[in-house]
Amino acid sequence: MKMTWFHPRGPKLTLDQQQRLAKLKRPAALDGTPLREQRMVVLDLETTGLHLKRDLVISIGAVTIENAAIDFSRQFECTLNRQIKFSESVLIHGIAPSELASGLPPADALLSFMEFAGDSVILAFHAPFDERMLGRALKKELGYTLQNTFLDVADLAPMLFPHAMIHRGGLDHWLQYFHIDIPQRHHASADALATAQIALILMSRARRLGIERIDELAKRVRYWKRSQQIAQHSL
Repeated sequence: MKMTWFHPRGPKLTLDQQQRLAKLKRPAALDGTPLREQRMVVLDLETTGLHLKRDLVISIGAVTIENAAIDFSRQFECTLNRQIKFSESVLIHGIAPSELASGLPPADALLSFMEFAGDSVILAFHAPFDERMLGRALKKELGYTLQNTFLDVADLAPMLFPHAMIHRGGLDHWLQYFHIDIPQRHHASADALATAQIALILMSRARRLGIERIDELAKRVRYWKRSQQIAQHSL
C-alpha cells in the first residue's frame, strides 16, 4: 500500500517523499570558507513566464563548482510534469508539451534538486527571480522553506568588472564580453553552464582583488548594490 503523509495546511506527500524531505541539509549562515573551497551550485530555471505569483517552474538545470572548477560529473537537469497550455514561453525554451507530460512529478523534481544542492551557496543570473520562483514552488509542493544563500551573477559581474560598462546587461552581454560560446541558449542546463563559466571568471577576479572568502564576497556585493541604489536615487 502506498502511504501518504499529510498536514492540514500543507501539501500531501508520500511517506518516501516525507522521509527525503526530512533528510535535506539545512544551510548554515555564510562563514569564512575560502572561495576556492566553497561548493557552489549554479542554477537556471525555465518558467512559463515572469509573473512571480502566477507562473510555474517547468525545468531546472544546475551545475556545481568545486575546487574552483566546474564539476562536469555533477550536473542536474530535470523537466517537471506540468499540465499547462502551450505557450510562447514553452516555445522559446524548446520544451515540447510531450516533455512536460512525461516529466517528473513536481514534488519529486524539487526534492531531487534540493538533494543535489544540499547546503551549497546557489548562484544564478538575476538570482532574485530564481530564488522567488524556486522558493514558491518548494513551499507549494513540499511545504519547505528555502534557506540557501543566493548570490546574483548579474550583480557580481559589474561589481568586479566595472570597466566593462555593462551595468544592466543580460547573460548574453556577459557571454559576449568574456568570449564564451554557448551553442544552445534558453535551455536550463545550457544556461546554467553558461552562468557557471562566467562565475569561474568572477571568482578568479575576486581573489585577484583580495576577496578570499565567501562571506566577504557576499558582504561586498551587498555594499555595492546599496551604493548603486543610492547613486540612482540621487540622479
